[in-house]
Amino acid sequence: MQTEFGLSRPSWRSHLRALWMIAVNNWKHHWRYPLNAVSDMLQPLVWLAPVYFMGQAFSVNGRAEGFAGFAGTDDYMSYIILGTALTNFIMAVFWGMGFSLKWDMDGGVLEANWMTPLPRPLMLVGRTLSSLATTTLTSLGMILIGALVWGFHPTGNALSAVLVAVPLLIGLYGFGFAFAALVMILREANTLVDSGSYVVMLLSGANFPVTVLPKWLLPLSLALPLTYGFDAVRAILLKTRTLLPLNVEIAILLASMVLMIVIGLRAFYALERRVRQMGTVGQY
Repeated sequence: MQTEFGLSRPSWRSHLRALWMIAVNNWKHHWRYPLNAVSDMLQPLVWLAPVYFMGQAFSVNGRAEGFAGFAGTDDYMSYIILGTALTNFIMAVFWGMGFSLKWDMDGGVLEANWMTPLPRPLMLVGRTLSSLATTTLTSLGMILIGALVWGFHPTGNALSAVLVAVPLLIGLYGFGFAFAALVMILREANTLVDSGSYVVMLLSGANFPVTVLPKWLLPLSLALPLTYGFDAVRAILLKTRTLLPLNVEIAILLASMVLMIVIGLRAFYALERRVRQMGTVGQY
């Protein structure tokens, strides 16, 4: 006798249960190798070390005056540490969606998974939930260590910053859906994830104020909703100067959250249908 939770009779409860099980499976797999978590926390600090010393070299009497002229604050390391923490979440979505499909392709299980009575975007979301959870933990650890070593001095409301970051993260899933479909078409994840995430981080100002970009590149940056997410979170926590009034940036984030999800899902379904028509779902 089948229960109402069985995947043979799809319902919102069965979908939630499947989502939970996918997340739990990935969570167990990640923590099966504890050094992964340690590496995720320490690697950004290794990258930040040269940035810290370079910032000191260009500071005057301990103040990054040139940087303050663009950002509205001379707390360079807090600016970079916060940007790095937000970048970790971008990477979690890109790798969690795009690379998870590549793992299934390599393991020869993608076609079998695609035949289950579960919405395919929901499978991708499930693969990112554990990544977001571990990213939250490792980012907090990174911020704590960074605060002890280089100083992290937020002066704003942390809860408000988190609330502003929520539509930013949800909107990222729009990128992720379209990105996962490209992985299915091209059957290559590493190059796409590396180049795609790097371009997004570069244009959104993860590690610098976007106003320093060349004039021909700045419009591309301002067209990215992520740019306003970084800008708004920093403005709340570090009291930096914003590109637009803060309430306008929050409105842009909320509107783009819906728009990016709709566009991402449409792109995913279109490209996924193309893959099925070519018969290459299970192709390595």
